[in-house]
Amino acid sequence: MSIAKSVVTGTVYRTPEKRFTQNNVAVSAFVLNIGEREELLLRVVSKRNNLDEIVSSLNKGDRVLVEGRLQTATVKTDDGAERRIYEIEANTIEKLGAGAMAPSSESYSSEDIVKFESDDFSNELINEDEIPF
Repeated sequence: MSIAKSVVTGTVYRTPEKRFTQNNVAVSAFVLNIGEREELLLRVVSKRNNLDEIVSSLNKGDRVLVEGRLQTATVKTDDGAERRIYEIEANTIEKLGAGAMAPSSESYSSEDIVKFESDDFSNELINEDEIPF
């Protein structure tokens, strides 16, 4: 289910990887930690070819700003339990920090932009076997 347009900042938690669908469409994905004190993990998915260069240049620990559509999904684990996954389908990805320019003079904070209620999904990081493509 697509929720709304969102802008988040965070630190790359898992290095991006690129996979291909059965129709040979490239899909890049990485996990972003948007929490400041505790881990709040969000999967970032990019199906846009114009983002390939920036996504391939990202490494674990890089600060990024992502704009896109926030989505939720419920998946079943191997043991039959259901869990909620949060992901953002990226339209824009900007690298922040040393040597990178922020897209505007505004300062974005993950607490101001996106806050999930009591859902703690820090232990629910998607394993590579669970990626649906």
